[in-house]
Amino acid sequence: MIEGMNFAAIDIGTNAARLLIKNIDHNPLGETKFRKVLFIRYPLRLGMDVFSKGKIGKERAEMMMRMIKGFKQMMRMYDVTDYRACATSAMRDAKNGKALIAKIEKKTGIRIDLIDGKEEAGILYGNHIEKLPDKEGTFMYVDVGGGSTEITLIHQGRLVGSMSYNIGTIRLLNRAVKDGIVDGLKADMEGMYANYGPINIIGSGGNINKLFRLAEEKNKKELILPVSSLRALHNRLQPLSIEERMDRFGLKPDRADVIVPAAEIFLIIADCIHANFVYVPTIGLADGIIGDLYAKAARKERDRFYRGKLQLSAEAQGAVNAETVEQEH
Repeated sequence: MIEGMNFAAIDIGTNAARLLIKNIDHNPLGETKFRKVLFIRYPLRLGMDVFSKGKIGKERAEMMMRMIKGFKQMMRMYDVTDYRACATSAMRDAKNGKALIAKIEKKTGIRIDLIDGKEEAGILYGNHIEKLPDKEGTFMYVDVGGGSTEITLIHQGRLVGSMSYNIGTIRLLNRAVKDGIVDGLKADMEGMYANYGPINIIGSGGNINKLFRLAEEKNKKELILPVSSLRALHNRLQPLSIEERMDRFGLKPDRADVIVPAAEIFLIIADCIHANFVYVPTIGLADGIIGDLYAKAARKERDRFYRGKLQLSAEAQGAVNAETVEQEH
């Protein structure tokens, strides 16, 4: 039985790494419910090395090794049935990314999958399709990370296409966004608007979650952040120093520096597609990974069930055939 099992996801992003553990439960109607058991966010900040040096330095590599060992112990403590660890933009770009992943697996037994932007967008899309505020409308799923921005266009509940851009908060802070990428993003978004008309945004990532909580004007019940409110908050945050953002808005250091470039990326996209609001379901890549793990486990359980039924049917038929032969003799 899948019910009661714990599944875990490790999301190694450009700005931070996360361990999420969820328990599978069902309500009286038989609907599947995911209950959060544990969430740990560790400000690893791989992008600070990768976008300035091209590789992950010794100190941060050692931090990552200790972190994975700690995550492994937490998964053991919570009796995790299955897990998946994924690394995204910074690890993709790091010259020593694959070597470090191999070393970590050898030392800890934890395998880390280096996923590309298309797979990342696919995991995110699959996790949110059932949570659309209007399944007949057109939405743009936007996940702003430290190293890249993943964009998925959804029209009438169906995936139209996914794109990944090397534009992220840490890249912007390190001035590591290559010439022409922002212009290319704008052109693509304007093309989407030309084809589909105004498109609203489903926002993902720690920064948009925090921006939603800080915004004065929002619909808390419907999880809707008006673009006008996001712009007003950006205009309040942008002139402040990192220390002032920490003091006035209660932000941690590793959030205070990236929150403004994150808002800017969302606003660039919103302006191009004429979005009125950002829907913020506060769910990210780790949730999508766990959703995939659950779906895989559910398929295996269904297969075992049907194989069992076929076996019982075959045994019953065999018994009937044997009885028939005995009667004929």
